Amino acid sequence: MNPEQPALSPLHQKIDAGVKMAIAQAIEKHRKLGQSISIWQDGKVVTLSADEIPPLEKNIISSPVD
Repeated sequence: MNPEQPALSPLHQKIDAGVKMAIAQAIEKHRKLGQSISIWQDGKVVTLSADEIPPLEKNIISSPVD
C-alpha cells in the first residue's frame, strides 16, 4: 500500500479482495481456454499468449470473500 494513502476500511478491503479474485478468475479462464491477455508492463502494452500466463494457485481463486 502506498504510505500516502489512508488505510482501507473493512468494507473497502472486502471490495478490493473481491475485485482481485474476479480478475484472477478471469485471467485463469483465459489461460484455460487458450486465449491471450494484454497487460501493462514496463510502460507499454504487452500481449501474453495463454502459454505465457502463469497458472494461479487454487487457494487464490477459490477463496470466499466474507
